[in-house]
Amino acid sequence: MTTRRVRIANCSGFYGDRLSAAREMVEGGPIDVLTGDWLAELTMMILAGNRLKGRPGYARTFLTQMEQVLGTCLDRGIKIVSNAGGLDPRACAEAVSELAARLGLSASVAHVTGDDLMPLDGPVVDAVTGEILAATPITANAYLGGRPIAVALEHGADVVVTGRVTDAALVTGPGMWWYGWGPGDLDALAGSVVAGHIIECGCQATGGNYAFFGEVPDLAHCGFPIAELRADGSSVITKHPGTGGLVSVGTVTAQLLYEIGSPRYLGPDATARFDTIRLEQEGPDRVLVSGVRGEAPPATLKVAVNHLGGYRNTMTLVLTGLGIEEKARVAQEAVWARVPRESFDQVHVELTPMLPPAGGAGTALLRITVMDADKAKAGRAFSSAVVETGLAGYPGFYGLTPPGDASPYGVFTASSVDAEAVRAVVTVGGTRIEVPHVAPSESAHEPVAPGSVGAAGSPADGPVRPLGTVAGARSGDKGGDANLGVWVRTAEQYAWLSDFLTADRLRELLPETAGLPVERFALPNLLALNFVVRGLLGRGVAASPLLDAQAKALGERLRAVSMPIPLFSDAPKNDIS
Repeated sequence: MTTRRVRIANCSGFYGDRLSAAREMVEGGPIDVLTGDWLAELTMMILAGNRLKGRPGYARTFLTQMEQVLGTCLDRGIKIVSNAGGLDPRACAEAVSELAARLGLSASVAHVTGDDLMPLDGPVVDAVTGEILAATPITANAYLGGRPIAVALEHGADVVVTGRVTDAALVTGPGMWWYGWGPGDLDALAGSVVAGHIIECGCQATGGNYAFFGEVPDLAHCGFPIAELRADGSSVITKHPGTGGLVSVGTVTAQLLYEIGSPRYLGPDATARFDTIRLEQEGPDRVLVSGVRGEAPPATLKVAVNHLGGYRNTMTLVLTGLGIEEKARVAQEAVWARVPRESFDQVHVELTPMLPPAGGAGTALLRITVMDADKAKAGRAFSSAVVETGLAGYPGFYGLTPPGDASPYGVFTASSVDAEAVRAVVTVGGTRIEVPHVAPSESAHEPVAPGSVGAAGSPADGPVRPLGTVAGARSGDKGGDANLGVWVRTAEQYAWLSDFLTADRLRELLPETAGLPVERFALPNLLALNFVVRGLLGRGVAASPLLDAQAKALGERLRAVSMPIPLFSDAPKNDIS
C-alpha cells in the first residue's frame, strides 16, 4: 500500500458543465486521477429520452473532453474515471476506444455494467411510501459503489467508464485501488465518501453557488476542486493555483450540506457519519477534512426508477403594475373559460413576484402548467387558448412563452434492491470480471440520534434583519423531496440557530413548506442544521411544475426572510452582527 497522497480531480458536476474543465485540470498542475460526474436523477430521464429517439444513451460531451486530454493523461499516467456511460457504458467505452485509435493512442478502456436492472423481475416498491408502482418503468438502475472501479484500475485500465454509480464512488473507487482498502476499512472508506461528496459537484466546492459569494474572488474563472486523499480516508480539498474561486471551511460546509438527509449518509461501500466530520482551514484554498467515522453499508442498494408520466405544457404570463392578484384571477378565468380546468389530469398555477413594488408598480410571473395523459389536450389546445385571451384580458398582457405543443415528462421513483442480488461486471482488455457484493462486519460506533422536529422556540431579541446576514444556506432535490442546509460561522450563532430554527419555524418562514412533513437534523460539528422537506417537488424534478423545480433557490429564499437576530459577541470580522 502506498503512502503518497492520491490527488483526485473533478472536471464535471453535471451533464452540461464547462467543457474546458478537463483540460484545465490536466494542465493546471499535478493530479493522479481525473473524475467527472454526469449523472443526476434527471439526467437518467434525459438519456432515456435520447435513447428512445435513437441517440446514444451516454453523455456525448465526455468524448469532447477526452479528445482534449486523453493523450496527455496517458503520457502522465493520469487515470480517468467517469460515470458518463449513463444508460450505455459499453457503447461509451467503445466510443472512447475509437477516439483513441483515431488519435493514434493506445489506451485500455474499461467499462462497468450491472447497474441496469431492466427488465425488472418484480414490482417496484417506492422506498419512501411503500406503494407499488403501477406504471411501466423505462429505466431502473442500482447505485453501485467504488469496488468495480477499483477492480478495473487494478487490471490496468487507463479509462474507466461506468453507468449508475454513487457520485462518491468516483473517488472511493480510486482510493480503494491506490491504498488497497478492503470492505472492513470502514472509516477510510467513509472518509473517501465524504471527499467524493465534496468534489462531485465541481465548482460548488470552490465558491460556486456560495451564499457569501461576495467573498469569492474571480468567480467567473472558478477552478474545479481536487481532493488530496490520504491512506486513513482524511483529505485536503484544494484547487489548482492561479484559478478563481475559494476553498474555505464555508465553501466545503456548503457542499457537505447539499442533497443530504440524515447524518448517517448511506452508501454501497460504507455509511459515512456526517456528524463526525471535522473541518480545518489548513492554508489558503486548503481545507483539511478529517475524523470521519464509518459504519457498515446497508444490505440494500438504492435503485433509480423512471417512467413516463404523461404530457405537460406551461404558459407564462407577465403581470405588471397595480392589482397583481386581481389580474392573475382575471387571466385564469379567461383561460379556463376556453379550456375547462377540470378537463386536465393535473393543473398547477404559480404566481411569482419578480420585482418589488416601486411607487406601487410591481411585476410578477403567472405560470400555468397542465398535465394530461392525452398529448393533444395538453398541447396546442391549451397553449393557443391562453394566447387567445391576449386582447380580451388584463391590461398590460404579454407572455414569455409562445403557443407550443406538449412535451412528455418523466416520474422518478426511489426504490431498493438486495445488494447481493446485483452483480457488477467489469470488462477490461476483452476480459469480463464479475465483482460480487461483499458485506463487511458491523461497526461498533454509536448510533446517530434521530432528527428533531419539535415546536418553534421563542424569537430572540435583536435588530430585525435578514437571516442571510449571519447564516449561509444551500438547497437541492432528492426525488420529490427537497433538502435545505443552513450553517453559521461561530458557536454562539449556532446556539441561537439551533434553538430558533426548528421544523415548525421553517414552515412559518417558508410558506411553500406549510403543511408538509419536515425533518430536522443537527450537525453541530459543522455548525449546521439540515432540513428535509418531504413532497415539496411532487413526483420528482422531471414532473415538477414549479418554477424552481430542483429547489435550488429554497435556501436563498429563507436567507432573505427578516427576523429578530441577536448581535453576537463572537461574530467574525466580515459579519455585520
